[in-house]
Amino acid sequence: MRPFFFLSPLPFLILLVLTVPLARADVVELVDGNKIEGQVIAKDSESITVQMTVNGRTFTRRWTLDKVRAVTAGDRTEASPNGPAITPAPPHANQERSREEVKALIDGQGRKKPDWWDSVALNYPRTLDLTWSDPPARQWDNQRYVGQYIWDIINPNPGKWRDGIRLVHHLLGLHKDNPGLRRRAMNELGRMYFDFYHDYARAAFWWQNAEIDDQDSYRTGVQLAECYWRLGSKPMALELLDKLPPQFSMIKAWAQMGELERALSLAEANASGPSADVALIYAGDACRVAGKDQQALEYYQKVLQLQPSGRARNRILANQQRAKASSEAVRLFASLDLKRIPDGTYRGSSLGYQDQLWVEVTVRSSRIESVNVIQHQEKQFFNAMTETPQKIIAKQSVQGIDATSGATLTSQAIIQATAKALASGVK
Repeated sequence: MRPFFFLSPLPFLILLVLTVPLARADVVELVDGNKIEGQVIAKDSESITVQMTVNGRTFTRRWTLDKVRAVTAGDRTEASPNGPAITPAPPHANQERSREEVKALIDGQGRKKPDWWDSVALNYPRTLDLTWSDPPARQWDNQRYVGQYIWDIINPNPGKWRDGIRLVHHLLGLHKDNPGLRRRAMNELGRMYFDFYHDYARAAFWWQNAEIDDQDSYRTGVQLAECYWRLGSKPMALELLDKLPPQFSMIKAWAQMGELERALSLAEANASGPSADVALIYAGDACRVAGKDQQALEYYQKVLQLQPSGRARNRILANQQRAKASSEAVRLFASLDLKRIPDGTYRGSSLGYQDQLWVEVTVRSSRIESVNVIQHQEKQFFNAMTETPQKIIAKQSVQGIDATSGATLTSQAIIQATAKALASGVK
């Protein structure tokens, strides 16, 4: 399939001002992919305010429009002029789409410019080697090599994400006669749209055009399967996963889709091999997603019983730290009661991908008012720093929070650090 770069600009839509209460909850979709259900009670040129009910309590929350991707009211979805292009949301929660509907959504969205496109100029260091050549062994120069520039400069800096996407589109055009580099650019665009904005339709569009569902790119195939599932077709997702060689990331994917038995079967098949620590950590996390806390604790305990040795020693030690933190968090989840936590601000930490990550949690009137990451050493954290705290606040709990795709370890560290912070305030 030969991709078209862009066929037409995305229509400029203005957020609908809602003045009449609706029987069905409005859905505010944020730029980071999080969705908030409630009633839009106010909107001006700079912000939108939503009234929500959580655990019988009603409260309001305000977001500036640059944080809002779209608002769904009834059967109508309209985009914020300040957010990235959106994937139209279904009018009902958890609505399934047919295979044909998902394909049409991917094709239609993928061929359009993001709505921010014309406001972002092509911007990159003039020292950058646009031939996209691979660096010599052990040579690092993020102002010369494209891959290192993306890793070091683009990925850790949300303010440069749009610059990165424009750069890769530029490279796609420059190398239109080089099939290998075109495929590389399309694969990178899929990754950027997926990791940066959870724009599942555009991610799927570029990954499909890069033909990543073959066995040479099986790691990305799991993410493409997640796109199909997020867009409303579990059958498409499972069909793709069944074509791919087994890998540990499938454990999380299957667990998210409610296929816990398949997830644990893969984990168990590797629970005594050279990567047992990885398989068992994934199994424990899968059980947490499914609400099987006791089973999760059993898997984490198995990780702690492993003997670190050989080349995998450091990895096993790190996973044992994560298993210990996860076990502590599971036990805290079951005992936390916001009514027992006095008003105040509390701190907690947990091991992320790189090092300890610290959060600061504010509690007011027996509810979580804010969760802020105040210290970390993470590099490839993508949406985890904003999305995970927002999920915790929306749910008013640290239990059953799904980790952010592409930054799972960072997201879990935020959840576990939040649990520790709240526990420190219990009377």
